[in-house]
Amino acid sequence: MTAMHNPPHPGEVLREWLEGVTVTDAAARLGVTRVALSRVLNGAAGISPDMDLRLARALGTSPGSWYAMQANYDMWQAQRRFRAKVRPITTGTTG
Repeated sequence: MTAMHNPPHPGEVLREWLEGVTVTDAAARLGVTRVALSRVLNGAAGISPDMDLRLARALGTSPGSWYAMQANYDMWQAQRRFRAKVRPITTGTTG
């Protein structure tokens, strides 16, 4: 899988999907609080597996697609910040 350059937070994409629907109505239909959905839409919270399944059922998307989008976003962010000093681990017998 190729890494996307600066992928959007899934909340940005979801905001487009929900255009014309209020946060209150969408949250009620998803069975989550308005605050929980608002946090996702504003990029303050990520898509959990549970939220992914709710979105898949409500929007007719494939289960796992929203969660995969979150994983791509998280990985891109982590790679930008990663500064750990890591050495290779080698296996085998020593004489």
